[in-house]
Amino acid sequence: MEDTPPRLSPLERVGRWLGLTALILGGFFPFLWMVLTSIKTEGELQKFPVQYLPGTLNFANYAQVFTEQPFARFFFNSLTVSLLSTVLAIVVAAPAAYALSRLNIRGRGVLLTVVVAFSMFPVVSLLVPLFRLMRGASLLNSYPALILPYAALSLPVAILTLVAFFSSIPRDLEAAAMVDGSSRLGALTRVVLPLSAPGVVTAALLVFVNSWNEFLLALSFNTRLSMRTVSVGVTLYQGEFAFPWPLIAAAVVIATVPIVILIAVFQKRFVAGLTAGGVKA
Repeated sequence: MEDTPPRLSPLERVGRWLGLTALILGGFFPFLWMVLTSIKTEGELQKFPVQYLPGTLNFANYAQVFTEQPFARFFFNSLTVSLLSTVLAIVVAAPAAYALSRLNIRGRGVLLTVVVAFSMFPVVSLLVPLFRLMRGASLLNSYPALILPYAALSLPVAILTLVAFFSSIPRDLEAAAMVDGSSRLGALTRVVLPLSAPGVVTAALLVFVNSWNEFLLALSFNTRLSMRTVSVGVTLYQGEFAFPWPLIAAAVVIATVPIVILIAVFQKRFVAGLTAGGVKA
């Protein structure tokens, strides 16, 4: 006989409804407002009292996004940088996380503490040394100028996520693979990584989103217009005395589309990865 879920008291039901309402207002309403703003005209946006819904569906702002600035180029730059930095971060983080979760490393707890400490460094404190490093290596205004620091700055989060996931996988599975002649690296690629797919997806999504949204390094390292990313390109639509909010809102909506698609496609694995992240390493 299946266990029936416990009945909620009226107070608990009210609490759940309040929590759900807060989630909708805090998470979905701002994006909905941005979408509505993107299909309004300047006149409708400046009306008082506030006109919440547009009089007509005006998609001219979306077309203007691509004609006023090379937004397609910005989009391609962000996609390239985010994908390559994600691949690089996962390729480096997976062996590191495997070593921390499986090998008897002296000072493992200290290493994990150092990894956590590095994740707390504000990017602005690293801006000057990173800029001098990229300038010395002649990498400014290039993809590696963003790919390398993005991957490095995302490594702590990726490593911690994968350590938690690898620790939840029974060691007997790897032992059986090594008895059959597989190496440690083979056990990682053929056994551990496939079983840790939700964790790998979670880590990859976190790295991708961080790279896609990053602004400060992209603004400082790639100053050439053809090398701008989406996060910086959105700011180019404002003038010295004018803020075309419908146009800016349309650019922001377009920039949000890849993140929405990724979350929608990998939602189940992402949630499973976040849940498994609570396993003690």
